[in-house]
Amino acid sequence: MGVSVKTLQRWEREGRLIPVARTDSNRRLYTEDQLQAFIGWRQAPESPARLVAYCRVSSAAQKPDLGNQRRVLEEFVVARGLANVEFVEEVGGGLNFKRKRFVALMDEIGQRSIRTLILAHRDRLTRFGFEWFEHYAKTHGCEILVLNQERLSPEQEMVQDLMTIVHCFSSRLYGLRNYRKKLNEALGQDQDKNQ
Repeated sequence: MGVSVKTLQRWEREGRLIPVARTDSNRRLYTEDQLQAFIGWRQAPESPARLVAYCRVSSAAQKPDLGNQRRVLEEFVVARGLANVEFVEEVGGGLNFKRKRFVALMDEIGQRSIRTLILAHRDRLTRFGFEWFEHYAKTHGCEILVLNQERLSPEQEMVQDLMTIVHCFSSRLYGLRNYRKKLNEALGQDQDKNQ
């Protein structure tokens, strides 16, 4: 479930998730049915199996690319004959795993409410660790369809990864400059008051 022991202890104290038994070493034991009921997995045939197309760009300046990305996915969906596909659009960096819609998407995959996730490129979901997210989706009954399966050589992939890291951290440094300037201004005002 991806929660800490302290969380399980708290849930037990609150009566939210009570273990069915304990081992000799006092570890909590739960049944699979109990866990599925707790996290809301539904195995009934009437539960919706949604199809979601996810589009993402890194910055507001790239919003026109977001529209292009969506058009490509719409054409793919029509060509495949897929119906009732939901489109999720997001502006945020691929290294930011706290993106609001990304997190909601991962939660819904974890609850097994999404059958298929459609992406234009692997890096639209995440810049690093795509294989882990693909595994996570697969283990929760979600297939990930990626339109552009272009593979780069290991050298090209490493160069792109390094460029992404450098861009991310240089952006952070730029943000720190503003912080440092405000800090110096505040310290300068304090020194003026003390003199």
